[in-house]
Amino acid sequence: MTLPPPSQNVRFGHVFIVVEENANYASVIGNPSMPYLNGLANQYGLATNYFANAHPSIPNYFELTTGQTLTPFDSVTPQTFPVGDDNVVRQLLAAGKTWKSYAEDLPTIGYTGGDTGNYAVRHNPLAYMNDVQNVPAQKLNLVPFSQFSADLAGSTLPDYSFIVPNLCNDGHNCPLATADTWLMNNIDPLIRSPVFQAGGLLIIVFDEADLLDFTSGGGHVAAVIVSPLGKRGY
Repeated sequence: MTLPPPSQNVRFGHVFIVVEENANYASVIGNPSMPYLNGLANQYGLATNYFANAHPSIPNYFELTTGQTLTPFDSVTPQTFPVGDDNVVRQLLAAGKTWKSYAEDLPTIGYTGGDTGNYAVRHNPLAYMNDVQNVPAQKLNLVPFSQFSADLAGSTLPDYSFIVPNLCNDGHNCPLATADTWLMNNIDPLIRSPVFQAGGLLIIVFDEADLLDFTSGGGHVAAVIVSPLGKRGY
């Protein structure tokens, strides 16, 4: 594979964000119970000096989607805390791009309610955006993760995908080994797909470190960057 020279701008075809939960860098990188994620980190790119912005979860999710932490309260819902700030959905639509949020255990398409089962709304930040919850056509882009494999198989993935594993599969309530297995089963088919190999970008990032690490606000966390256009093993 020939990489473009550093001075040349790279345009990614499809962008995918997967957010994992509550683990510091040292508990993830080099952890033998996470062989799949560590394999990606070794093969592709690893941000070794990446820090979350805050504790608890939701300010980090908002930072990823609005560039601001907005609130420190995990208890807020789209109804009690609608977000009118500029955000990635607004930017995507202005650029003529498509998007979806694929949330595991989301009960119905377009759901903007609170927690249910293993679904945590605080981990689905795009549901809070006024650009989404107040626009019926955009609410339809809040879909259960079960739709992801169908969109991949049908070559109908959007330009931007925000992927939300449930509270077990993101490592919040279950061991990191469970999160790693979920990534292998659900994300590896994406990486191997023609649509991704044509110029995709995947970022797997942990929202915050454990509550013993407040460095830079939210602690030292792992961020793995996967792309066929990126420098390997970097």
